[in-house]
Parts: sequence; C-alpha cells; structure tokens
Amino acid sequence: MKRIRRLFVLPLLALLTATVLIACGGGSGAAGDTIRVGSKDFPEQFIIGEMYALTLENAGFEVERKLNLGGTPVAQAALTSNEIDLYPEYTGTGLLTVLRLPTATDQDEVFQQVSQAYQEQFNLVWLDPAPMNNTQALAMTREGSQQFGITTISEMVARADELVMIGPPEFEAREDGLPGIQAEYGDFQLREYKAVDPGLKYRGLIDGEADVAVAFGTDGEINAFDLVVLEDDQGLFPPYQVAPVVRQEALDQHPGLADALNAIAPLLTDETMQRLNFEVSGNQREPADVAREFLEQEGIL
Repeated sequence: MKRIRRLFVLPLLALLTATVLIACGGGSGAAGDTIRVGSKDFPEQFIIGEMYALTLENAGFEVERKLNLGGTPVAQAALTSNEIDLYPEYTGTGLLTVLRLPTATDQDEVFQQVSQAYQEQFNLVWLDPAPMNNTQALAMTREGSQQFGITTISEMVARADELVMIGPPEFEAREDGLPGIQAEYGDFQLREYKAVDPGLKYRGLIDGEADVAVAFGTDGEINAFDLVVLEDDQGLFPPYQVAPVVRQEALDQHPGLADALNAIAPLLTDETMQRLNFEVSGNQREPADVAREFLEQEGIL
C-alpha cells in the first residue's frame, strides 16, 4: 500500500509544482524574457544604451536598464557572467583592452578580429558597427594650433617640451595613451601633464590651463568649441566604432533582437554623436530624453 500511495503522490506533487511555476511565470524560458541592457559610465554610453533600450521596447521586447555599470572590465564581466545581455562597446577597446591584441588601423580588419575572437572566447556576438569612430585623439584650440603651428601628432611631439597636456590619469599609462605615443612617435617629454577628472579637461583647455587635451573623436566639445583634432599621422590609434555586443543565448531566445538594434547603426556618425553628446555634457539634458528625441526624428520610434 505504501508503494502504491507513493506512486500516486509523486506525480501529483510534480503536477502541482509545475502548475505553481507556470502561474508564477517560472516556466521554461520565462526567466530570460527580459532583455537586460547595460552601459559603461560616461554620457555617450548612456545615450547609446538608452537608444538600444528604447528601440527594443518599441519592437515589443521587455527591457531592464542596467546603465552606468562602470568601465570596460566591469561591463565585460557583467556580460560574460550573465548579469546583462548586451551593451555598446568599441572595436578598438575590444581589440586592445579586452583581447590584448596588437593595434591595427583598418576598420574592417579590426571588426573581423574582435568579432571572431569574442565568438570563440566568450560566445558573444558583435552586431553591425556604426560609422562613427570614437577614437582616442588629441585636440587643441584653433588659436593654440595656429600659435604653435601644430596640426599633427608628429608636430606636437617636436614641440612637446613647450606644451602642457590635460587629460584623465589613466592616459599616462594606457597602451594607446602617452606610452603608445612615445613608442610610435619617438620618446619625448611634455612640459607638464595635468591629470584631471575627464569632465574637466576641456574647461582646462579653453581656460588656457593647457595647450593640448586628451580627446575622443565623438566628444561634443570638439564641434561646440571649434577645436582642432591633431592628425594621427603615424597611424597609432585603432578605430573605435561602436556596436552592440550581445550574448549568443539572448539572440537565440529573442528573434528580431539583432534586426531591431542593427537599424540604429547607420544613423550614428561622428557629427551626430558629437551633437548628441554635447546635448548631455554641455546642455545638461537627460540622456534618455536626447536618445528618444533622436530616435523619433529618425523614424525608429
């Protein structure tokens, strides 16, 4: 009798458990129904992260925002540990910072390298890259460029001992920062390097506290302040095209996710991102508002 009772009770318990799981949304695949969108910790990432989230919501997906995670190591770790499903990343950052591969300057070559390596090492997929290039750069005021006769990095290196450079502390150590410039362009010594919070570098340049600022190609201040970006005439800096990096499992589970995000890519040019970035960094607007307004103007929303 005990055996008969057990045979009857166990299937009944299994049926009740399955019923509870379904009622609570815990059935097969339900735990991954929400797409978790992350970003790093600066304005451009906030804007593009919001673009991804808004576009996916408009396509009918449920989205959870996990923006402002931190720097590259934090965002990459969140992706590989299944804490997020995707975030915007830059091809040059993937090449140098994540994969630790030698620098390269051809956009297609760099994209193919990072795309293949991410798939093989992490089971992550790079979707379509945007034409924008948020490359590492050096900028001067137009007056300063004319005063010193500098329009290229080689010309800057030749007069380095007269120049004060301003930028974030890590530029003194990173592979595409001062050490990389010295390795590629020849050893040189600046008159001074002023290490400041990234939000203060352009103000220091405009106020005359420095002659050269560490920049990125899509910074809004470049256009707003009519700055001169020095030509990387030795081809040191790799391309930094932005693209969604997505967990393969998320793509498999959510048909249409890639198509929705790929629609954004061709819209993001250097000039567009400079303008949108300055709306946040210069005009103090909310990234979500800037992203939504842009997507509505472009017919995505």
